[in-house]
Amino acid sequence: MYFCKKRNMEERVSHKGIVTKVTEKDVEIKVISGSSCGSCNIKSACGMSETTEKQVSVPKPDGKEFIVGQQVMISMSESQGGKAVVFAYLIPGIIMVATIVILIQSGISELLSSLASVIAVALYYLILYCLKGRIRSEFRYDITDVR
Repeated sequence: MYFCKKRNMEERVSHKGIVTKVTEKDVEIKVISGSSCGSCNIKSACGMSETTEKQVSVPKPDGKEFIVGQQVMISMSESQGGKAVVFAYLIPGIIMVATIVILIQSGISELLSSLASVIAVALYYLILYCLKGRIRSEFRYDITDVR
């Protein structure tokens, strides 16, 4: 279920979920999108409206304990959601289009240009994967117990 609320003068995007796994550092949460996603202003950026169930791994907050099966609310600021969209969709799209245009203008065939653009995007995602710890630290989630 999607909620948007003010917190410290900042819009927040929240989803209810169920804790599926708890480790020393992380809490894995199964988030189930609700019917309210259809009317959400940022549904195209969120990605939650496309599936009914999504698994999210969130750094465990200091001083809080969670148990498997516990219902929680996970939230992040809209600005961080926008940053995630840029990393996940906008930059790869630019890389793909730029690679195709540059290579075709250089006289390389459309087939090879397209293949090179897919490889370039795959390399981008590989770099993101290698930097996931650093990138993950830039995103702040709040996890609260639902009672």
